[in-house]
Amino acid sequence: MANTIDTAFIKQFESEVHMAYQRMGSKLRNTVRMVANVQGSTVRFQKIGTGTASTKARNGMVSPMELTHTNVEATMADYYAAEYIDKLDELKTNIDERQAVAKSAAAALGRKTDEILVTAMDAGANSTQINDTSGALVKADLLALFETMGSADIPEDGGRFLAMHPKGYADLFNITEFASSDFVGDQNLPFAGGMSMKEFLGFKIFSTSAITAGKNIAYHTSSVGLGVGADVSTELNYIPEKVAHLATSMMSMGSVVIDDNGIYEVLDNN
Repeated sequence: MANTIDTAFIKQFESEVHMAYQRMGSKLRNTVRMVANVQGSTVRFQKIGTGTASTKARNGMVSPMELTHTNVEATMADYYAAEYIDKLDELKTNIDERQAVAKSAAAALGRKTDEILVTAMDAGANSTQINDTSGALVKADLLALFETMGSADIPEDGGRFLAMHPKGYADLFNITEFASSDFVGDQNLPFAGGMSMKEFLGFKIFSTSAITAGKNIAYHTSSVGLGVGADVSTELNYIPEKVAHLATSMMSMGSVVIDDNGIYEVLDNN
């Protein structure tokens, strides 16, 4: 056997982890503003204030909008998902241990990515809440959310999301307009046949266990930032003392709310 056979083994394992992370990992990562290849321990997201149009007299000078520039910072944190793959154990099992570890590592890093985002959104959400702790969410609550975001001039550009705990998401199917194909057709199922997500009132609504029961979060994609210092990568090292390969998948990320006008907690009694 060639002495370089471990190189192919390592590359295959790293590819499996990365593909699994993209396929079954984070649900929220692709719904927020992301900056990749962050250098240093923090990433800065720029925010530009709202401008106001004005008139001018003929031959007069235009008035500049005097846009306010501010910024927020997210601090990078490092995360690891490691496991030993015993050399002889692989001969005693009828499963592909390497592939099982790759999927588990990808799932762990995916859950951690969503946890990072949800923690930041929970801490930085707008003080205005859609509060219906007397029962499950009803149509009036979703209409109130629509009105709140509309009043805040949050764009209706396909970037509005509502992340819900699975129980809260299931409750929505008691709303006829949400559940019936007469109101929500195939064209409003963004990922039909894959991830459970429906578009309703301009919100892409989906379920995730990263959300705490009773504390759903509505947000616009530009209101939350995710900095990626190091994307998902993997090392596979042979440890002679263990007679096993140590598979370590890792990433470095940080998240922060950029504009709390675009993020709201939607509470229910779940």
